[in-house]
Amino acid sequence: MPAIVIPRRLDVAATDHNLNDLATKAQLSAPTQHILPNGIKIIAEQVPVDAVNLSIWVDVGSAVENDAINGMAHFLEHMVFKGSERLGLGEFEQAIESHGGNTNAATSQDYTHFYINVAPKDFAKLAPLQLDIVLKASIPDEEFQRERHVVLEEIRRSEDNPDRRIYRHISELVYEQLPYRRAVLGPVEVIENVTSEQMRSFHRQWYAPQNMTIAVVGNLSVSEMIGVIANYFEAENQEIAIAEKPTPQSFTPEKPFESIVRREVTDPSLKQARLSMSWRVASLRDLSETYPLSILANILGSGRTSRMVQDLRENRRIVDRISVSNSAMRWQGTFQVFAKLNVEDVEIVEQAIREHIIKLHETPVTDEELAKIRTQVSNRFIFGNESPKERAGIYGYYDRIVGSLEPALNYPDLMKSITKEDIQSAVRKYLNPDAYGILIVKP
Repeated sequence: MPAIVIPRRLDVAATDHNLNDLATKAQLSAPTQHILPNGIKIIAEQVPVDAVNLSIWVDVGSAVENDAINGMAHFLEHMVFKGSERLGLGEFEQAIESHGGNTNAATSQDYTHFYINVAPKDFAKLAPLQLDIVLKASIPDEEFQRERHVVLEEIRRSEDNPDRRIYRHISELVYEQLPYRRAVLGPVEVIENVTSEQMRSFHRQWYAPQNMTIAVVGNLSVSEMIGVIANYFEAENQEIAIAEKPTPQSFTPEKPFESIVRREVTDPSLKQARLSMSWRVASLRDLSETYPLSILANILGSGRTSRMVQDLRENRRIVDRISVSNSAMRWQGTFQVFAKLNVEDVEIVEQAIREHIIKLHETPVTDEELAKIRTQVSNRFIFGNESPKERAGIYGYYDRIVGSLEPALNYPDLMKSITKEDIQSAVRKYLNPDAYGILIVKP
């Protein structure tokens, strides 16, 4: 996901006294926001990099699907590249690649994202092609059947991947009701039976202009970039009518675990055990509450000097690997500690993790730990928004999925404002050492 997140690793070191300068340099300038008559929002920014990235963010992912069509959003992502009424099979990619550009897409639970990277001189010619295949995907029956086999093979490869299997087990443990418990790819039995007409209906419903954000960043004037997109819609006015935004799905976050919910599975393909401890935490709808948890995840599990890595791996040597993450999604977040370890150490490691959480309830993190993570955040923010692709990704994601650009534009300052007390308050609210979901995967 292109969301701006606190890194698990520090790529470039910096001293604490540079923090204010770093944050100032990292600050994103406010891009131009423009809404076309059909309701589509364009976010544009000129940067002195000799490339242009056009990103289309569609507010649809696997979360909006019902069980009968689980995997449709991802399958449709594949089919978009099969052409439109005016672009035959392979013509879009051939046009992009023949001009030295590249294109790709991704589907998650909360969104679908398409993009191209092209030279500025080619933008006016190639941007309409991307808009055409996304908005007017033809979804031909013959290619639908061919691509079905490709998607089915992707699902089977996913099921053969131990990490993917573990992720699925964790999702099913953490989410009892929310659609995040389901795989984005969907199950084989569903993809085998969905129809091309169901997909066309899904496309008509969700790929409406008011359900999209277009972010364009590169070395052209803002007026020129917006003009190219506006001209496309003006020329297609008779075929792409003004549409109401689809009625959004609404989900209620699940309540925190009330006790320790324990699951064990056996995976003979593994040589070592895996342990995952998860808490249900704040979602993107409570964005400010995710910041202390993200900082805490780095204090606990980012780099050799972080608390749990230093204690459990470096000193006590009871894990081979340990990481901590805070994953914020639209309807529910997950705070997770994940470890690779010997099966005989599972109980010891679980108790050690609990003790770290208990200590955080009793004693705030140190000034030094907080300052270090702030520096990491500022550094990564600088180097994470330099290219047109990265900046367009930030703008599109925050506008369409988070709902506002403001947190992205002020990210370093928001991180600087987090205090030790904020972190301890988040720990006490969300991280109960006596109530969590734990998955143990034994070889």
